[in-house]
Amino acid sequence: MDFEALRWFRDVAGGATVTETAARSHMTQPALSRALRRIEREAGVALFERDGRLLRLTPSGRVFQQHAEAILVRYDRALEEMADAADPDAGIVSLAFLHTFGTWLVPPLLRSYLGQYPRARFELRQHGEQGLAEELLSGTAELVITSDDPSDSRIQWQWLLTEPLRLLVPPAHPLAGREWVDLREVRDDVFIVLRSGYGLRTITEKLCRQAGFTPVIGFEGEEVETVRGLVTAGLGVSLLPPPRAGGWSDPEGGAVPGLIGVTNPGCAREIGVAWLANRPLPPAADRFRRHVLNEAHLP
Repeated sequence: MDFEALRWFRDVAGGATVTETAARSHMTQPALSRALRRIEREAGVALFERDGRLLRLTPSGRVFQQHAEAILVRYDRALEEMADAADPDAGIVSLAFLHTFGTWLVPPLLRSYLGQYPRARFELRQHGEQGLAEELLSGTAELVITSDDPSDSRIQWQWLLTEPLRLLVPPAHPLAGREWVDLREVRDDVFIVLRSGYGLRTITEKLCRQAGFTPVIGFEGEEVETVRGLVTAGLGVSLLPPPRAGGWSDPEGGAVPGLIGVTNPGCAREIGVAWLANRPLPPAADRFRRHVLNEAHLP
């Protein structure tokens, strides 16, 4: 089967019109339509049904779409590995990481790596914990930087560093100004957390259970900045990592108001790098993995 035709199928299956796909591919619409019909003949079933100007996937088409995507991912990865082998200093690294690492951990790692290998390129994606595991298992990322071991036999995880967590309270909160706090002192407070699937959410619930209570969840967000803003507005409290360079911080460089140390054991998150356990990394990705293990540290 023609891989280019598979790409055209993927575009149309994703919602693009035949006209749009043909224009992007610098070909005529009839030629693209013939290519799609060839795929249907090879598959032996109808993959599309017409809905006005759009082609909608049939049930068989949706099944074929999943396999076509997997085939293209593997094919593209093979081409990248061949390019790595020919010129490893210019390889492409597919990297996914938590949103919260985008302001302090990942940028200096990329900068220091590119200082040694300036022709290297990166494909970057950001997700919550569950999305990171899916990136690895689907083959769309070679490496992920995440918090806590995914505990999946298909994924190899290696510890990088331990990041302490702090309790953030509103400026007018009775505990504001304290240096340390026990989580039991906020058992009656409303907690503001990240959505399910994010590591900070799991750690928060675990630490509260260990302190003897179930947190009352008032708000759920997808970004640490959003959570911080809701806390600052007086809507609840939250367990968050300390501010980093480039992230939220006191403009004068001092302590962040309302950010309190926690005395409860284990109030931290473990940060590590992960890759597929049963698949050798391409040369460029393996070299970046070793770089991360050597260079990652808390600023």
